[in-house]
Amino acid sequence: MRKLELALILTTLTRPDIIDKIKLAEDKITWLDSLIVAAAALAREKAGYPVSVIAEELGRSEATIRNHLTGKTEAGKLVLESYEILRSSGGRLSIPMYAPSEVDTLRKRVDELEKELKEKEKIVESLSDRLAKVRQRLSEILKELE
Repeated sequence: MRKLELALILTTLTRPDIIDKIKLAEDKITWLDSLIVAAAALAREKAGYPVSVIAEELGRSEATIRNHLTGKTEAGKLVLESYEILRSSGGRLSIPMYAPSEVDTLRKRVDELEKELKEKEKIVESLSDRLAKVRQRLSEILKELE
């Protein structure tokens, strides 16, 4: 039960869409608490615990636990999705981790791309200036021909 609970929490918290939701949440602690309670409730339900025992162990009302377990709460819905992810992967926990060397490589690449972008922007600006001058000169020539 503890392993399932931890797997549900980690699977839920490492999903990119959840990370974005956590960043945007006004009350992050309450939001995270709800996710953890929903994960704990689902793990206990899968272990065969009745709702009354789950509610007592987690210090929540039976109605709250039922709402989490049926996906009526956002936290419950997300944890149920994470359970399905775990189930479909055969219970394998996949947490995206990057080695420091990978992070350094990616940062260097980002720096290179930013430098390249600035160079391209300068070229575009230069070409725009030249085009404006050509248009101006063309306009002058057309006036002379009239």
